[in-house]
Amino acid sequence: MDAAVPNKLLDLAVQSLLSNESAAIQALEDIPRELFVPLFIAAFKGGHKSILSAMVKVWPFYCLHIGSLSIQEIHHELLKAMIENLPVCPAQNSSPRTKLRILDLRQVTYSRITCPEVNTKSPSCFHSCAYSDHSFTKIEGHLRLGNSGFETQSPRPVELLVDLFLAGSLVQKEFLDLLMGKAEESSGSLHVCCRDLQVDKLHNYKCTLKFLDLKCVDQFSVGKGSLSDISSIQSQMAHLQIISLFKVSFRSQRRKVFKNFFSNLQRLENLNELNLASFYLKNHRDKVLRFIPPGLDFLYLPFCNLSSRDYQFLSQSPQATHLKLLNLSNNTMYWNDFKAICTLLVNLSGMLLYLELNNCLISDSAIPALIRCTHLCVLGFASNPITMPILMNIMNNLKPLMELKYVICPMPVHCFDKWHFQGSLDKRKLAIVQLQLKRMLELAQRNDMNWITYNE
Repeated sequence: MDAAVPNKLLDLAVQSLLSNESAAIQALEDIPRELFVPLFIAAFKGGHKSILSAMVKVWPFYCLHIGSLSIQEIHHELLKAMIENLPVCPAQNSSPRTKLRILDLRQVTYSRITCPEVNTKSPSCFHSCAYSDHSFTKIEGHLRLGNSGFETQSPRPVELLVDLFLAGSLVQKEFLDLLMGKAEESSGSLHVCCRDLQVDKLHNYKCTLKFLDLKCVDQFSVGKGSLSDISSIQSQMAHLQIISLFKVSFRSQRRKVFKNFFSNLQRLENLNELNLASFYLKNHRDKVLRFIPPGLDFLYLPFCNLSSRDYQFLSQSPQATHLKLLNLSNNTMYWNDFKAICTLLVNLSGMLLYLELNNCLISDSAIPALIRCTHLCVLGFASNPITMPILMNIMNNLKPLMELKYVICPMPVHCFDKWHFQGSLDKRKLAIVQLQLKRMLELAQRNDMNWITYNE
């Protein structure tokens, strides 16, 4: 039989169920387990809220992941319905099919709808929480050690995995209220596990965040907040992999709060990415490097007002020799800083994949060091006073840079009557430059490269 035939029959069965919602809900007790995943996918894509609500109540697997399903604004009501109907305190007469213990509402592209069952006695989920004492895994572990009375007297543990972006919108507030209400309803059996926590204005959510177990967070981003509040919350996040802080306010770099922040950084053995945008670090770059783990791969320091001393320390720091991404954009570099920057790039030449030095006032003399990083995939050095001969020199030396696919370069200085004044741009000269660069790419047979001229 043609392998496509069973798939067509399955699709027909799913579409038949979706065409009659009441009949589909009644049939959930009897349809084979194999039909649940394709039915869930079709119901989610089709916006069948009632069917999804019913499916969560009788889901025959231990975990349910949104996975790679695209989540748009219209799907928020579907997610809310799934949370509302998540059985956290199942009644004695609930469906014998109900096995759902982990509901994952994160959009993870590599996740399947449900994890393969290793064995029925000890179910597992590849995405279950590994850190919280209230997690499904930890509680199940205690039960397997012989605490049998707990299992019969207490509600079974259930885990809800979410990513939260708190920016003050009504939709976000309603979603947060729903989570808090569901957690309260569960009488302690529901563990809300937030992996990616993004907060626009931290002072608006200090009380709200108390209901979360911050041990679970591995990505933490703050759009605006005081270093004191950030440090207090960060101290509870022992397993952070990514920190992104923007527009952080603090009174002094010598106060206890500043020291506590860097001491907390030192504890984060899993930290992989650090973004300190608009974080005033002049003459204190050494503190950052001294306290961050040596395994850091991605370092963003735009708008940090770095000094010559900072660049010098960066070029000599052993913690900076393993970076795969470095962003120093919007930090002024004077002629006496170029030696330190060139030394740094030479040290990173075998590792660096992404480099951004936009709007740093670097000149032609710094460019040769850039192209020594032969493993670069992305290079950005827009809004710098670079001449056309130097851009052509880069074009003529593309052969070693086979991994370089994206270049965001400045409009050369001769395209301006007065450099860096947007109103003085000569568009005719720019058009000629773009044609020249395009032609040189063709001659170099680098149709795989995107070369963009840009000026902020």
